[in-house]
Amino acid sequence: MKEQFRGGENYFREGYFLGMRMVVLFVLEIYIVLSQSVLTGASAWVLLLLALFVGAMAGKELAKEKLKWVFLIAGCVCCLLMICYLGREFLLLLVFLCFEVLTTVKPSPFWYIVPFLPACLTSRIGIGVQLLLTLFMGMLYVQHDLVVVSYQRQTREDTLSEQQLKKTMYEKEHELHEEIDRGFLRAENQLLEERTRLSQTLHDKLGHTINGSVYQLEAVKVLMEREPERAKGMTQAVIDQLRTGMDEIRAILRKERPEKYKLALLQLEQLCADCDRKGIEAVLFTEGDVSFVPEAYLEIILDNAYEAVSNALKYAQCTKIEIRLYVMNQMIRCSISDNGVGCDKVVDGMGIAGMKRRVRGVNGILDFDTELGFTINMLLPLERENG
Repeated sequence: MKEQFRGGENYFREGYFLGMRMVVLFVLEIYIVLSQSVLTGASAWVLLLLALFVGAMAGKELAKEKLKWVFLIAGCVCCLLMICYLGREFLLLLVFLCFEVLTTVKPSPFWYIVPFLPACLTSRIGIGVQLLLTLFMGMLYVQHDLVVVSYQRQTREDTLSEQQLKKTMYEKEHELHEEIDRGFLRAENQLLEERTRLSQTLHDKLGHTINGSVYQLEAVKVLMEREPERAKGMTQAVIDQLRTGMDEIRAILRKERPEKYKLALLQLEQLCADCDRKGIEAVLFTEGDVSFVPEAYLEIILDNAYEAVSNALKYAQCTKIEIRLYVMNQMIRCSISDNGVGCDKVVDGMGIAGMKRRVRGVNGILDFDTELGFTINMLLPLERENG
């Protein structure tokens, strides 16, 4: 229903000027014919020429661009015949024809004075009436040709620009999501590499130890009844060997295990690198011991950072992005800021609502600063273990 209404509205906008011109033409003809009694003695010729003139004007609107001038010339011939053989009472039709030529050619505004020249010629209608009607027609044509058409052209250009802007924003958003996905993939690959290296280290360090312990236990099982003392000594040796192996495992895990905070910092650095590749300078600052940040907080910081950077790249028109992480005694503060255009009012879309939900889920505080660019501040309470 709404689409039908819009279609009817567009049809009205496109056809109103043609309708107004036809109304003006019929009013002029009726006025000329009735007010001056020009039908006396020549009614058949007058009606025929008037019908031909109307047909030429209607054909001009229906014809293609190259044929419009054929109908204009035909209308000009009809008009000149009426003026020459029937009198100057038909000068108003010549005025109308001049405006039709102007709206077809669309010259500079100066040329819209031309139709007033034939209106200044004397006739039984009177110069004053002719000038008044010419002024009325001039207002109609000038309003359409110089105001409405210009507005329509500007509207089309704005629509095309808006469509191109939406297309560009969609492409940038698509590229950004692809870059973020690639960043996650690189981080996951690095994590897998760490796990592979850890597995290889465990195999190399403990494989022989465990295999040796298994062989000794098999020997203990054989010697347990015949040489119990020797079996007891071998059992103790296996226990000591396995205990040493457990200590080695703990040492390897402490040394080789990639801590969560290191992975989080790696992802933030990768996010900055992705921005740099897009021509946006991005930097990461940290202060304090990041290893004290709980894993749940790291996930919140990462999710909000990705959302904030994504919004900045799409809307801020910025050239620089800063991510700052401060680990204090009882509080963690993280801010993501850009030097873009900012905004007058923060609208709670899905992205902003998600940030607030994550931060409030850990009793944190989220606020915004829009005076210089756009800044997102997160305050997360930190509870350190005693001792």
